[in-house]
Amino acid sequence: MNREIKQDCVLCQPSLDEQVVCQHEKWRVILVDDALYPGFCRVVWQRHAAEMTDLSLPDRKELMGVVLSVEVAVRDVMMPDKVNLASLGNMVPHLHWHVIPRFSDDVHFPESIWGRGQREPDAAILEKRRIRLPELKTTIKRILEGPSKAL
Repeated sequence: MNREIKQDCVLCQPSLDEQVVCQHEKWRVILVDDALYPGFCRVVWQRHAAEMTDLSLPDRKELMGVVLSVEVAVRDVMMPDKVNLASLGNMVPHLHWHVIPRFSDDVHFPESIWGRGQREPDAAILEKRRIRLPELKTTIKRILEGPSKAL
């Protein structure tokens, strides 16, 4: 695989406990282990780049196709009230997108998940959402690896 790797970048050097759902030469989709946000996914560009405009036009199109495909899977399986898409990179300047299912009863809603909490988490509701994670993984793989790719 031909890719630039920055030795001090945590996304260039994926952790061993990353839950990779689907991987391609140019990108990978990770299920984020976040107790408050089951179904939170991250789409990571494999080569070190900081901004979308660092990519060629075909690569931008491919990456956004993956992000939107993951959003489709998250919506279909997790059935959120809203999906947040975010590409910040302030703490880790490596191109990646967050795909976050949001529910009106989640801890931070309507704030961002990095904002001030609004309520205590409901363990029973979170467990019901966690039960859907195997189906989410299967759906993401089907969409991104299947013969009718959403890209």
